[in-house]
Amino acid sequence: QVQLVESGGGLVQAGGSLRLSCVFSGRTLSRYSMGWFRQARGKEREFVAAIRWSGDYTSYVDSVKGRFAISRDNAKNTVYLQMNNLRIEDTAVYYCAADFQRYTFLTSSRSYDYWGQGTQVTVSS
Repeated sequence: QVQLVESGGGLVQAGGSLRLSCVFSGRTLSRYSMGWFRQARGKEREFVAAIRWSGDYTSYVDSVKGRFAISRDNAKNTVYLQMNNLRIEDTAVYYCAADFQRYTFLTSSRSYDYWGQGTQVTVSS
């Protein structure tokens, strides 16, 4: 059974940085495509970033391009989301998600079978 545990959230001022981590266990991370999603209070969950299991493709929502970077370290069973130049509108609970050898539709939450519990990111002015 795949388990995902996020960490690294917190309170940061606008313009600051945070790095989220998602520790993967139960299977071999290298076979799983990984995504980061977020849900702000009162809003639907939205796609943030994804990385294909093969490591040759990444995708980002337009609002974070140039500020966020997704990466994976299969040896450490961990996926990261480096978030720079944070904005107030980035405030949300951030979730990581996994799906076995998924090649397409990485931006859709329905593509992922496994989810973490989420970590809160709050950006203040």
